[in-house]
Amino acid sequence: MPLTKLQFRPGIVRETTDYTNEGGWFDCDKIRFRNGYPETIGGWTRYTSTPFAGTCRSLHNWAALDGDLLTGLGTNLKFYIVDGSAPVDITPIRRTVTLGSDPIETVAAGSGVVIVSDVGHGALLNDYVTISGATAVDGITTGELNKEHQITEIIDTDSYKIDTGGSATSGSVSGGGASVDAEYQINTGLDTAVFGTGWGAGPWGSGGWGSPATTTIPGAQLRVWSQDNFGENLIFCPRDGGIYYWVKSTGVAARAVNISDLAGANSTPTVAKVVLVSERDRHVLAFGCDTEASPGVQDPLAIRFSSQENITDWQTRPDNTAGEIRIGSGSEIIAAVQTKQQVFVLTDSSAHTVQYIGAPFTFGLSEVSTNTSVIGQNAAVAVGDAVYWMGVGEFYVYNGAVSQLPCDVKEYVFSDLNVDQALKVVCGANNSFGEVWWFYPSASSQSIDRYVVYNYQQNIWYYGTMDRTAWADRSVLSYPIAAAQDGYVYYHEFGLNDGTANPAIGINAYIESSAVDIGDGDQFMFASRLIPDLTFRNSSGVSPSATMTIKARNFPGANFIDSYGNSVVRTATVPVQQFTDQVFVRLRGRSLALRVSSDQVGTAWRLGSPRLDMRPDGRR
Repeated sequence: MPLTKLQFRPGIVRETTDYTNEGGWFDCDKIRFRNGYPETIGGWTRYTSTPFAGTCRSLHNWAALDGDLLTGLGTNLKFYIVDGSAPVDITPIRRTVTLGSDPIETVAAGSGVVIVSDVGHGALLNDYVTISGATAVDGITTGELNKEHQITEIIDTDSYKIDTGGSATSGSVSGGGASVDAEYQINTGLDTAVFGTGWGAGPWGSGGWGSPATTTIPGAQLRVWSQDNFGENLIFCPRDGGIYYWVKSTGVAARAVNISDLAGANSTPTVAKVVLVSERDRHVLAFGCDTEASPGVQDPLAIRFSSQENITDWQTRPDNTAGEIRIGSGSEIIAAVQTKQQVFVLTDSSAHTVQYIGAPFTFGLSEVSTNTSVIGQNAAVAVGDAVYWMGVGEFYVYNGAVSQLPCDVKEYVFSDLNVDQALKVVCGANNSFGEVWWFYPSASSQSIDRYVVYNYQQNIWYYGTMDRTAWADRSVLSYPIAAAQDGYVYYHEFGLNDGTANPAIGINAYIESSAVDIGDGDQFMFASRLIPDLTFRNSSGVSPSATMTIKARNFPGANFIDSYGNSVVRTATVPVQQFTDQVFVRLRGRSLALRVSSDQVGTAWRLGSPRLDMRPDGRR
């Protein structure tokens, strides 16, 4: 019997039908391609040892002067520094105040909920406040009162509720004494995008895609962050919030402070959409910030930069290099990405470059494209001097000019994207494999649950399912890291297993081809023997194995058929191990498809060119 080598084009193609894509791959999960052949992706294991509060939407790692490897981690509730493996809370303080006499009132007997009175507190639901100096109230102890609390209810502008975890004796009793202090952390943000406030408010695409609402309400938007290191220190900013600075030498437990509160602060921006540090010339740049002429009034297209090597001096003077420029197109800045030579800036409808040009203007601004879009602040990433990003219904690349990326899975991705939660899309590079990853929420999910990958070395696409809300490629760390919805950060491309479970479980990976037929499918074929070509590279399992499945089909639109032509699912599934030389099957059909899958602990595989023993055959 003749042996037919099963070779398929690399990459997944979903822009045509399964039958039209003969000779290609049609579906996969947790698979990548190396030199044109599919293999399982690497595993993941925990980087952080304890969970963080909220959903992480920003990761940035760098090395301090003493060799410490640090990671900035921003969630919708807090901001952390990871030094080692444990996240340490450095969330800035918004307000510290001594409350009036006996400002704490119990609510009900047996309840630990209390009402705290503070005139003009400025707090939002889920904000954090640390109470200190309070005496016991109605059976609720000082230990239960004097600690950090998360606000559970906003009663009005002058009072709110917290749950102490204690138990009141009778309820409706006021106390706490005359020396109660309250320390408020900066307002928290939302974990889910909502209509009505901020960028993208209103029905999808209303007023021009991503057009801003008339007002920006703190804490009423999806919380996303931008961050960059200034030497060994960190500067960061919640979108449409203040700019904060953390100094490494003060210790990992020291909180970040607003740059306006630093010694020597001069005309510093008070609000911005994005902040980063220009690496070549050491200027801090604030995008979508308030202008020097109108402090506190945010201009969504303004770009300001500090004086060189100075994080506090932002006043434009002849004796420094601070200054300001403004983008003239679009309605607001959405994203800014640092490349090797320049900063690439995306508004809701245009693309620009900001480049250091020296005195007297310091930075020059150039428009490189109009009629472009970007789906969110975290949807773009730089790879060398190129920038890749996800727009509305398109993928783009800038490599000296802006162009759309031809995408073989475009309809598959954008037809199954929850557009209401599109601001959550996060993009990251995995340069060790020549990949750009986008993580996004599918149409049926409020949270990120899928990913799509562009391999820029092989110019192919593939996709899968995974819950990751932030990503940082390997730099000072040995592996890429990514944050998950479960409150942990994971090393990726580390080991072979799914480390979100404890103990770790095998990665559920598969790839499936489109149909292969004899001639043009005008006759039946009979498959009797499969000679696998599968290597279990670096597998750590005792007896690593995968499953190879041959599926038979009669017509392109029909279900799989049995050997008698009945329209039922009919497959031949065989286990394959390292030394499996051949397996025998019995299948008939006009076309056959190949599927390879595995979920075994410690298993990784790479597919070569299996051969199938098949010949023309009658219907019976």
